[in-house]
Amino acid sequence: MEIWKLLVLFFCAFFGGSAIFLVKSDKSELLKLILSFSGAYLFAITVLHLIPDAYSGSDAHEIGIFILIGFLLQVFLEKFSEGVEHGHIHKHDHSHAFPYGIMISLCLHAFLEGMPLAKDQHNELIFGIALHHIPAAFALASILMQSHFKPAGILFYIAVFAIMAPLGFYVSTGLSNGTIGGVEAYFNKMMGVVIGIFLHISTTILFESSVDHKINNKKMIAVLLGTAIALIGFFAPGH
Repeated sequence: MEIWKLLVLFFCAFFGGSAIFLVKSDKSELLKLILSFSGAYLFAITVLHLIPDAYSGSDAHEIGIFILIGFLLQVFLEKFSEGVEHGHIHKHDHSHAFPYGIMISLCLHAFLEGMPLAKDQHNELIFGIALHHIPAAFALASILMQSHFKPAGILFYIAVFAIMAPLGFYVSTGLSNGTIGGVEAYFNKMMGVVIGIFLHISTTILFESSVDHKINNKKMIAVLLGTAIALIGFFAPGH
């Protein structure tokens, strides 16, 4: 396992959440552009890499069921996360009330997102997930700040969120090579669940990161850039 991947996943999320202490003005437009870029990139990576890999095994006829399960699972998680994984920031009125539903569902979401990295041989997916977690961590930090948490407490919970994707990567690596539980036969099914989550997240980001679902020029450029980078990686020599 390459340590740099774990570090990229952790520090992108951690610094994304820590940025709440540096940002004094409304940066919602910048966050929307980052979301558009990462959403397009994540969707392209899912279509170009994850889906073909998942359907390459002997259990290909069952993968669609697990993709559907993953999609519905994300719908369920958003009931508690309130869309924080999309970078949505909501106002909370309860003083110092810990958002358990948001924290638990967001950590589970990040853990599952880290799992397909075990088969990310060309490193395209890691950057999409890392970028996607920057606004998510920022939104989580904003909610904690609105709940009047002290800076040390905010940093602690951001660190907990940041470590979830590396942990998912570590566990899935052990599953894929058989060192944890020896369940290699089920790995493609697990990836099917993650694909369903990615499809929901990426399409929701693309539809909701603009007002009235209208695509302005800046967003179009961000979407095309994310897609183009994914395609460059797909057609790169040695792919």
